[in-house]
Amino acid sequence: MTTTATLYDHAHARTGDKGNRVNISLIAYDAADWDWLVAQVTPERVAAHFAHRRPTNVTRHLLPKLAAMNFVLDDVLDGGVNDTLNLDMHGKSLSFHLLTLPVQPPSQPPSKTEETK
Repeated sequence: MTTTATLYDHAHARTGDKGNRVNISLIAYDAADWDWLVAQVTPERVAAHFAHRRPTNVTRHLLPKLAAMNFVLDDVLDGGVNDTLNLDMHGKSLSFHLLTLPVQPPSQPPSKTEETK
């Protein structure tokens, strides 16, 4: 059985900005989820998820000892803090948007109580 969840269920995130570039750190709640998160949260999926912001490039940096990854999205802040008229000129809400990305956690084996039903 495959279940769909969101990244929010398995990780937390933090955003920083530099000019017209934003970086979003994604940190797994449980290091045991690291491998499947890396497999599913790819630069291509992140770029597609942020397509409305029109990133010109998405780079992913893996930090396995922290069970984290850092995404750098270029040209998503409408020019950066000094040039944009956006209410969220630092892009802080973009980490929350990343956490809405659908993921499919590996199926869990049934518990002993479910097996006896």
